[in-house]
Amino acid sequence: MSLPERIGLSLLRRIDPERAHDLALAALRAGLTPCPGPVALPRLAVRLAGMDLANPLGLAAGFDKNAVAIRRLSAAGFGFLEFGAATPRPQSGNPRPRLFRLPEDRAAINRFGFNNDGAGAIAARLAACRPGTPRGLNLGANRDSPDRAGDFAEVLRIAGPHVDFVTVNVSSPNTERLRDLQGGAALSGLLARVIETRDALAVRIPVFLKIAPDLGAAEIAAVARVALDARIDAIIATNSTLARDGLIGAARAEPGGLSGAPLFDRSTRVLARLSVETGGAMPLIGVGGVSSAEDAYAKIRAGASAVQLYTAMVYQGLSLVPRLLRGLDALLAQDGFATVADAVGTARKDWL
Repeated sequence: MSLPERIGLSLLRRIDPERAHDLALAALRAGLTPCPGPVALPRLAVRLAGMDLANPLGLAAGFDKNAVAIRRLSAAGFGFLEFGAATPRPQSGNPRPRLFRLPEDRAAINRFGFNNDGAGAIAARLAACRPGTPRGLNLGANRDSPDRAGDFAEVLRIAGPHVDFVTVNVSSPNTERLRDLQGGAALSGLLARVIETRDALAVRIPVFLKIAPDLGAAEIAAVARVALDARIDAIIATNSTLARDGLIGAARAEPGGLSGAPLFDRSTRVLARLSVETGGAMPLIGVGGVSSAEDAYAKIRAGASAVQLYTAMVYQGLSLVPRLLRGLDALLAQDGFATVADAVGTARKDWL
């Protein structure tokens, strides 16, 4: 990490977390944050759900909800980007404060509640900026919607022509009863509507499903069956957790979803179980607590074809991206893997 980045992160951590995040995005858009450009090492090239990625590291949804920094994030070294979550209508989300740092735990708690500018505004930004890095949109539902499944389909209809993939997000803990859509019958009906809308687009794009880390073994198996039956293209495991095991940070009792380092083990166990239940029939994307090359490598060996991160950048900045990828390349070489794909699932049993 460079001295300017270290100073910048130190200053941002002195102010309200949500305000700091807004300032970090503004600095990124203004070109004040160095971006290293693509990280394209031959060993790291990945094909994910029909998309060719320069590397397996993606930006998780939530960092740039409204797709305001597309061009600069495309130059940050990620192999793919995910924006959103977007809802059909703009909504302000939950009252502030709604984002809390836990530096002692290298974690964060948020209860944003799908605050965003709405699908129309976000789609317009995506349409106006088309860099080479594959980008997707996380689909959400308005809090007051009487038809949440219809909301997911509507965001896809509006924004689908301008992205390379979409993610059905039924795993946010901050919208009341949203996680109920992970149940078998509800999830099957939701995915059927989303797939029908996707199939009506001029160009077919992959549909991913993002699940929670707080599911039991039977629930994971049920989700896998529904996902396979619906023929979705990948599962993202996982979103933030409601658990608070072992935390020491002062904000640990705040309601909301916990992300960052404490989520790593829980999310990786869900990932490994999904890998068993899906039997390699669809790719998995590992997210939750990734903050180093070793973490990314562990997710891959547990069954992930690609990984995502977000919270770790709060503490390590954007320079984490190239540093992590170079480290991942070295770990693959050390163990004799010629590609990321060769390493996928090779240590799955360690997490079961």
